[in-house]
Parts: sequence; C-alpha cells; structure tokens
Amino acid sequence: MTQLLYLSSSPRGSASYSNKIAARVLDALREAHPGASVIERDLSREPLQHLNEDFTAALATPEEHRSPAQKMWIAKADALIDELFAADIVVIGVAMINFSIPSTLKTWIDHISRAGRTFRYNSEGKPQGLLNGKRVIVVHAKGGVYSEEQSRPFDFVTPYLRHVLGFLGMQDVQVIDVEGTVLGEEAVAKALHRGNECAHAVVAQFENAA
Repeated sequence: MTQLLYLSSSPRGSASYSNKIAARVLDALREAHPGASVIERDLSREPLQHLNEDFTAALATPEEHRSPAQKMWIAKADALIDELFAADIVVIGVAMINFSIPSTLKTWIDHISRAGRTFRYNSEGKPQGLLNGKRVIVVHAKGGVYSEEQSRPFDFVTPYLRHVLGFLGMQDVQVIDVEGTVLGEEAVAKALHRGNECAHAVVAQFENAA
C-alpha cells in the first residue's frame, strides 16, 4: 500500500494558499493510489521543539548513558525519521516567510537530518543520502513573483529545499509555485488556478514515470 506523508508549515491555516494547493495534490494522489495511507503533520499547529543542548548532547552519548530528557529527544526524532522512511511520496506545503522557509519546517529538517540514519559519509568523505527512491512534491506559495529573473535570486526557499532534500537522498523533487498572492484578487485567482492545474499535472507526471 502506498504511504503518503504530508507536511504543512504555513501559519495561515485554512487560509494558506500552499495548504489549498497541497490539498489538491493529495486528492490527485489518492485518486492515483486508492487506499493509500496518509500521515498529515501540521508543523504550524503542532510545532516541534527547536533543538537544544539535550538533543546535541544525546547524539554524542551512548544510549545507556542518556538522561531521560536526552532519551525523549532522540525518541521523538527517531519517530519522525521512521515516519519519513515509511513514506513513498512526501508532500510539503511551504510558504515563503522573509525570503526563506518557516522556522517550523526548518526544525523538522533539523530533527530528521542525522548522520548514520538519513545520510552518511563514504570512505572518500563524500556525503551519501539514505532516503533514496522517494518522490517529493513541494507546494511553494509566495506573495511576490520570484520566477522572474530579477527576483529569482531572492528566493531562498526552493534552492534550499532542493539541496537539503537531495543531500538526504531525495532527488526526485517537483515544485509547484503559487506566486503573486499579495498582488490582488485577480492575481490570487490566477495563482490558484495554475496551482490546481500543476497539482494534477505533476501527479500525472510522477505516475507516468513510475
């Protein structure tokens, strides 16, 4: 049975444009994979704790010597990593905030990026991602239009996500842009229409390539 993992990170809840289009992506995926199991993790409504000294110390401490707090941190991160390994397809809804990703999504990345579990270094010192064979769909909403040449350098969301996901082994990443959402009702309508079309097109592309 296909396993889907949906991560939402916009602080705007049901008003979020990334959430609206991600919902269309999930609908298309459910249609393509009847009976698929879906885990939804709302990182805005249920944010993870930012990493602290207990977490970093736990990584360097043998399991039998970890404090209760250290064990709690590792157990939580392990559960998130297991959840990600179990997923065949990952859908990430992300809103650009101050040119980058929400801190809630960054914290999730910090929890699941661990040497020896989700990546490693080979004998030559080169990194190898261990989360191979997954398909990822990123729905990226932004108030401005960053697909234009003069604005593209200020989009730190898509390049960062492509890099960190690829570093962890997730190379098959498709991005759906929802742009210009602060430019008025007409721009919003166009962005949502294009996003809905892209949602179905991206899923169809994935299925044809499978």
